[in-house]
Amino acid sequence: QVYLEESGGGLVQAGGSLRLSCTASGRVINGYRVAWFRQAPGKEREFVAAINGAPTPDTFSADSVKGRFTISRDNLNTVYLQMSSLKPEDTAVYYCATSGWATSPINYTYWGQGTQLTVSS
Repeated sequence: QVYLEESGGGLVQAGGSLRLSCTASGRVINGYRVAWFRQAPGKEREFVAAINGAPTPDTFSADSVKGRFTISRDNLNTVYLQMSSLKPEDTAVYYCATSGWATSPINYTYWGQGTQLTVSS
């Protein structure tokens, strides 16, 4: 069993930056792919970014966040999402997930509870 906890959300002005963290417990996940998803009110959960596990931590990101969001990970159990040039349309609950593949949320087994990001205009 893997437990994920997101942190770092909050209220930020448009153009600002914020870093989200996803910390895992229960199992070392450095070999697992970890993805970030987000869900805005009334919308479906959508892929944001993902990073593969060791030894090849390739990264992937949605077109909507390319050049603004960067995903990274430490050597053990934390994955980060550095967000910059934030826009009001980035407002959503952000979730991290692991033990999965590709970009569909149905492919991922373990999920955190989410952290709210609100970007004011």
